[in-house]
Amino acid sequence: MSSFGPATHWFDNQRKMGSLASELFLEIRPGFLRVLAGSNGPVYVDVLDALEREASERHEGMSREEALTIVADVLSRHPAFRPDDAEVGTLAPDSLPLAEAARRVLDHLAKAETGWVLDEQLPNWDRVIRLDAHAIILIDALRQIARPDAAVFTDKLQGVCVALANHGAFADAPLAHLENCLTLARSGIAELRGIEKGLVRLTGRQREAKTLGEVYGVIFDQYAEQIGRTCYAELVRAQLPRRLDEAREQVRVVQGDVDLLRNMQHEVMRRDPSAPPAAAMARVQVRLDELGRTLDLVQPLADEIDRRTAEFARRSLARSRYLQEVVGDRREQVKNLFERINVAYAGRRLSDLNDQISLPPLLLPEARILAGRDSLYEPPRRWSLEENAPVDDDVSEGQRDRAKAQLRAVVRESLTVARANRFVDRLGGGKGARIASADFPVLDKDDLADVIAVLLHAESDDARYRVAVPADRSGRGDPSPAYDRKLDCLLERFFVVKK
Repeated sequence: MSSFGPATHWFDNQRKMGSLASELFLEIRPGFLRVLAGSNGPVYVDVLDALEREASERHEGMSREEALTIVADVLSRHPAFRPDDAEVGTLAPDSLPLAEAARRVLDHLAKAETGWVLDEQLPNWDRVIRLDAHAIILIDALRQIARPDAAVFTDKLQGVCVALANHGAFADAPLAHLENCLTLARSGIAELRGIEKGLVRLTGRQREAKTLGEVYGVIFDQYAEQIGRTCYAELVRAQLPRRLDEAREQVRVVQGDVDLLRNMQHEVMRRDPSAPPAAAMARVQVRLDELGRTLDLVQPLADEIDRRTAEFARRSLARSRYLQEVVGDRREQVKNLFERINVAYAGRRLSDLNDQISLPPLLLPEARILAGRDSLYEPPRRWSLEENAPVDDDVSEGQRDRAKAQLRAVVRESLTVARANRFVDRLGGGKGARIASADFPVLDKDDLADVIAVLLHAESDDARYRVAVPADRSGRGDPSPAYDRKLDCLLERFFVVKK
């Protein structure tokens, strides 16, 4: 017999405690779950939900008449409800009045083999309706499935990494730290699965969206609030891959540390004196193995979340473009307009009609287009395949270089205080130098933009200059200003004084 014989015997005893099914059906009857599995399951769920909400505020219970009123109200919202003969009797469904149907539904839920509702008779002969404790637990679980809370990503996995990295604290109480790490790791995995499930759910809603309002509602109201800000951003910020590598390595170190393993073995035996040494060591090894496997799951789950996030972005963009093409009153108006033109000028090209075509007036009441209708014309733009490419997880080096070039161009063309300071530095002179706008070296439009930046940031704390106007513009002298021509612009004269 191997040294793990007692451990195997201990695990056999644990299995003999019974399966989940055998223990579950000692607590409930099979008919308890059959209520939800029949063709009328959705109706019974709504009935039980309404009864539980009322019962939660009436700890003393509700009268049978009140319960029947609630059931009848729910059945009135399900006109297609037809009770099964096995559930509520043999009366034909079409001849069953609403009040009688409510009574039979309530009696069906209160049957001993069903056990959802407790119909109790008090000493004064009044009847009180309550929900069974198991029914309350299951209804609450059904609500959480149907209306899940917004997914969150906390620092649980980071807590595991920190705890494993702190060798001294872990060695002081290794079993307690191991169990804490395992609990945090399980919770972290559950959070990641919640994020993944949330992305699946939102992608499905995006696929079913019928209007642009629904599309943008899913993006900005649901994804941005439930996933983008509270989950995905935190997951990216956590930078888990590097920390997880170190944490997995530390688990392997603990698995090879004989002193730590014996310390945890003794702690298990102290908590459970009936556990033999081999079984105690086996329990320690099982928990260490589970912690290692749990940490191994994090990176694949994070990668899957990245993939599903990219898929959500692609779906949202595709759905938005599709609905812009096929939905909306404007599309019908344009369609009707061109159908009218096709009928009136069949066989002719639109560009050849010139003034012969009579189009309806623009629907712009009391609107003036300053440069005429031609100002609305925008020349055709040739889109490159790169710009229309779908969102992808991988970015090529060419795309990265083009993005950097665009960013540099935007920064260079921005009218920032740094740009103004650079222009003033080029004017020459030291601290206190006073340069008139007439002496500015404005040779092209970029230099003119530099001058605009100087005026924009003259009052900024970061500006290394100040702007002064001629004395006669202070209100005491000649009110007519002097101008300096720069390119095709006239600048009212001013001075730059270096600080």
